[in-house]
Amino acid sequence: MSSFIPFDRSQPYLLPPDLKSWLPADDMAHFIVAAVERVPMSAFCVPVRTGGKAQYHPRLMLALLIFSYANGLFSSRRIERATYRDIGVRFVAANLHPDHDTIATFRRTNRTAIEAAFAQVLLLARETGLLRLGVVSIDGTKIDADASKYRSVRYDRIRRARTAGCGYRETDGPGGDADVTDRDPQHCRKSLPGGKR
Repeated sequence: MSSFIPFDRSQPYLLPPDLKSWLPADDMAHFIVAAVERVPMSAFCVPVRTGGKAQYHPRLMLALLIFSYANGLFSSRRIERATYRDIGVRFVAANLHPDHDTIATFRRTNRTAIEAAFAQVLLLARETGLLRLGVVSIDGTKIDADASKYRSVRYDRIRRARTAGCGYRETDGPGGDADVTDRDPQHCRKSLPGGKR
């Protein structure tokens, strides 16, 4: 039987007196901890060890990953660092600090179970009104870049150049005529803007 490191999120500390008081009552960390408590853990693979240090509970690791993903932390090293620096991550991790290798191993061995649990948490978030799904619009802001507007090519012009006989055409399949696809590269360059003329 596997032994786990015990964790208690309601354990009082010297300053502040309670880990829950570090976060506002409506913080997403509270929701994720409560949601992960409802996820069945039977699909998670926990290797049985007879000796060595006790393992982190899969429920703790799952809550840590889901909260980190929701806050844009995907790297196991950044998640490990956040268990020391970020109050929300520290609460979700119950003030424990799994190292990056432990996080990466848990993620690798339980990929499908994590995906299913993540979907369950998202559905629960939608049911409670915490998550809103809809259309995302971008305002069309122009941003300076290292590209010249005189060198950009519209998609329809590229399509015309391709169908005009330079290189691989849309009508050619993977087994198309080799003579058609082996055209002179100068021919294509001349038909697009910025090419040698």
